[in-house]
Amino acid sequence: MNMTGGIDGYDLVGDVHGCGATLGALLEKLGYHLAGGVYRHPRRKVIFLGDLIDRGPRIRLAVSIARRMVESGEAFMVMGNHEINALAYYQRCPPGAGCEWLREHTPRHNRVIRETLEQYRDHPAEWDDTLAWFMEIPLLLERDGLRVVHACWDAPLIERFRAAYPEGRIDAAFLRESAYSGSFAFRVLERLTRGVHLSLPEGIAIHSGDGFTRRTFRAHFWARDPQTYGDVIFQPDNLPGALELRRLSDDERALLPYYGPEQCPLFLGHYWCEGVPALPAPNIACLDYSAVKFGRLVAYRWDGETTLSADKFVWLRVPQDERARPRPGGIDLDS
Repeated sequence: MNMTGGIDGYDLVGDVHGCGATLGALLEKLGYHLAGGVYRHPRRKVIFLGDLIDRGPRIRLAVSIARRMVESGEAFMVMGNHEINALAYYQRCPPGAGCEWLREHTPRHNRVIRETLEQYRDHPAEWDDTLAWFMEIPLLLERDGLRVVHACWDAPLIERFRAAYPEGRIDAAFLRESAYSGSFAFRVLERLTRGVHLSLPEGIAIHSGDGFTRRTFRAHFWARDPQTYGDVIFQPDNLPGALELRRLSDDERALLPYYGPEQCPLFLGHYWCEGVPALPAPNIACLDYSAVKFGRLVAYRWDGETTLSADKFVWLRVPQDERARPRPGGIDLDS
């Protein structure tokens, strides 16, 4: 395949969540080198899958690395739900929406964004500029025979969205419209950056490893004819009891889009996978392997193949002991 710009391929990088030093080290492992403050490769480009911010120890560094690469033409990026969350956290609701902020300042939401705000506390102008940059990032990407979205590729919804936003970028009006739960903007942002969530039966909840209690579970969208919850669950937290055997209702099945094996390669983040990276389908790769939870920061080296291979994953572990974590050679982390 002849790729745009004559490059050899793309290196797709999963959710960084503030693991900025590990990101630099991973890029160096992939053969990128700092030149003029930007990581560059002579024959390849990076695609970031979103969720640069929140939770991790070097959020500003993660944003700086990715932004400099994107603005220098060395990388592309799609927005994750955490970039959307940050924008919504600072956007007041329109009149009549029944809320004060698009993302209400609840204890739970405050906790998620706390590390980001703390690390930008002494750099308010930089944070404002970062929020403005987030608005320039598209929700999805199709390029040289691959597709990228943070959580879910819903073709009919994307077709309608791109009819109004051909570049895949939202604007301030679209963000404000998302305050209304039944609106088109709300559905687009929920589906593309958060995926499909199915409700658990009344009275049942999942107590996740991250300390949150959830009454929904994340479902994938590449099962041809799913029949049970177990056919579609895609998250590290198991369902309570025997719920994996519970039959999907017709209404639940109707919520699930379908991405078939005949479609082009699709790359996702978002789903907090664990263990050794593996492919959930021959043409689908999830690259979120819980880096900020002491998992792995994962990339996939794509060279134009239509059938993906687990041999193309490249990763670095993120050990709990900070002294044992990978450090980039080209960045002085102590300056």
